[in-house]
Amino acid sequence: MTEPLAKPKRKNPLARTRQPLLPPSARSRKAHELTLAAASGRFMLQCCSECGQYTYPPREACPNCLSSDLRLQDTPTGGVLLSETRIDVTSDPYYREHTPWRTGLVRLDCGPSIVTHLHGDCGGPGNRVVLSLQLDRGGQAVFFAKPIPETPNMEDDLQWLELTADPKHRRVLITDGRSPVAVALAQALKKAGATKIFIGVSDRWKPFNEQKSLESIDGIELVDLDLTNERSVQELAMDIGAKVEILINTADHVRPAHLFDAGAANTARDSIDYMVMGLMRLAQAFGPVMRSRGADGPTGAVAWVNVLSVHGLSNAPQFGVHSAAHAACLSLSQWLRTELRPGGIRVINAFSGPLDTEWFQTVPPPKVAPKALADAIVDGLKCGIEDIYVGDVAKDIEARLFDNPKAVEREAGQ
Repeated sequence: MTEPLAKPKRKNPLARTRQPLLPPSARSRKAHELTLAAASGRFMLQCCSECGQYTYPPREACPNCLSSDLRLQDTPTGGVLLSETRIDVTSDPYYREHTPWRTGLVRLDCGPSIVTHLHGDCGGPGNRVVLSLQLDRGGQAVFFAKPIPETPNMEDDLQWLELTADPKHRRVLITDGRSPVAVALAQALKKAGATKIFIGVSDRWKPFNEQKSLESIDGIELVDLDLTNERSVQELAMDIGAKVEILINTADHVRPAHLFDAGAANTARDSIDYMVMGLMRLAQAFGPVMRSRGADGPTGAVAWVNVLSVHGLSNAPQFGVHSAAHAACLSLSQWLRTELRPGGIRVINAFSGPLDTEWFQTVPPPKVAPKALADAIVDGLKCGIEDIYVGDVAKDIEARLFDNPKAVEREAGQ
């Protein structure tokens, strides 16, 4: 039975910070199809369109009929544990620090047998398990098997925690307390077990509607943070940078503008300064120290979350400036992901449809409630998902972009 995760002791500030290590990361281009599935929390394998046989590992041709038409598709997750192995000695530097490590061989209900990381409560050979595709610390897809009946404290399994960014017992920074998502996000994080939640607020002398609600939550600390001011960001990083284990960037600047409007350039400049340059200031101030703390175990940095509009993937003409700024933030987020990967820090993009707020009053439903977005972010952290799509609009755009990007582009202005 899994032991409940204990609150970690305070780290000795004089203790040496260990160098972050990553699992083996060599993958073929075909194998990165599984990374695509793992990033969005889906379980997918190659399936032959000719004979219908599922295959693993990823191949160029079907081993049954030699057809080259192998397509990635959603796959049943159930299987039977055939054997299990406990690794106590290994030559790999990453796993040497995490032994003993459990692995097993699982025969899936759909056919293939797969070597997988194993939850401690799976029991012995012959038991039914459920598989998922996860991203490891190096950002590569791996399989993980869990027992089908839930067991007490199963989310506290140490191997599972290595593949996720669970906020339990962690300290979190939310960058914009004036965001409509801030209160719901703070409540969801607190419910998930976060120890301390820092909320960034610019111009704290200006009252805002969410202030009393935020201050009423236990473990909340409001801090000065102006994303348009490099000195403000740097000073906060010097103060709490070594404490933050999860950073959630909720900065947003919604202003409707048409491309040919006289003031569109000024609106774009304001949005880019606050959102794009603000993200860069955060990355420069908090990124290096988070990357260096990736190997601090239960007190180490684990995740950076960017809350983005799904229209950063497909421009919404009525909010063209907003869409363009989020597209730039997405590109910057991908850059940040590359820079933080050596520290094993997971960079998560939460793509949301229009929020149910005053700035999107003219947008027809469906819209996303702030609580729904907050819950999706916390669930993504717990499951280790890299790309989260929240709301019907976001999920529809994701599916249509996967199928036909040009159709999405042409239909945007209709």
